[in-house]
Amino acid sequence: MRELRHRLAKLGYTTEEDPPGTFGPATRAAVEAFQHHRGLRIDGVCGAQTWATLVEAGFRLGDRILKRQVPMMRGDDVAELQQRLGALGFDTGRVDGIYGPQTADAVAEFQQNAGIVPDAIVGPVTLVELLRVQARHRQAEPELVSTVRAKEALRRTPPTLLGRHIVVGETGGFTLLLTSLRRRLLPLGARITPLHHPDESVRARQANAAGADVYLGLHLMVDRRGCATAYYAGYRNESPGGRRLAALVQQAILTTLGTTDRGLRGMSVPILRETTMPAILIELGPAAELVEHHDEVAAALVSALQAWVRGDEIAIGDC
Repeated sequence: MRELRHRLAKLGYTTEEDPPGTFGPATRAAVEAFQHHRGLRIDGVCGAQTWATLVEAGFRLGDRILKRQVPMMRGDDVAELQQRLGALGFDTGRVDGIYGPQTADAVAEFQQNAGIVPDAIVGPVTLVELLRVQARHRQAEPELVSTVRAKEALRRTPPTLLGRHIVVGETGGFTLLLTSLRRRLLPLGARITPLHHPDESVRARQANAAGADVYLGLHLMVDRRGCATAYYAGYRNESPGGRRLAALVQQAILTTLGTTDRGLRGMSVPILRETTMPAILIELGPAAELVEHHDEVAAALVSALQAWVRGDEIAIGDC
């Protein structure tokens, strides 16, 4: 408890109103504020994911040597490295705070350009050179090369679902919807793969290994009516393809069901952070309404996917 409150305080979330060593209302409010700021599920509980994110948030670039390892290094220091490299034109992939293979390749490419041994290890020599080079090229909020390439990839893809591999992840309650979705997608030439593992990180690895073009996550809201759709956003960066698809899906489902709008939100939960393709998470409820209208919801999802590959524009504020 003391360590939790200490870490929250270091990040600016006060818990002083609670007695020492207790998890009272002030600590719960601080946890909820942290979860909201970091794009996590907001429940006021410091579970494994929230704690891991708290630990990651404590790292600053230069605090430790960064390198490829198993499990992969994660933290705000990695995200800052990715942002700095991306601003210089070195593609680390999505800014996700994970030191994966694409980030390692970008580091090695930078080192080679800087005349440093390209070992993909960010130690003092590489960090000093990175800061020096960036100081020479400093500009206000440059667009990252990963974002530019993601947008260009969306523009270049064919405006059809033919040949697209769509992975759908869910952990229960969507059997009829999946059947209808498959029936509607197959004639359009799309391939659909369902994933059912309860662990989001495992599903993310499965989707990445499958080479999916897009990931649709489905989550059942048992006790609430409505629709909420999320896309990846974190570290002042977001998935442009995920954001647009999320907006199109949210609008299509709201129009189809006339249900409660639970909002469109950027999040950094594992299934959105760890997938390498555009990914969204759709929360729907209640179960009885989904059973009754599963085919209409499937049609809405297909319509949104078609609009997405066509490049149809949508005003985010419309959702």
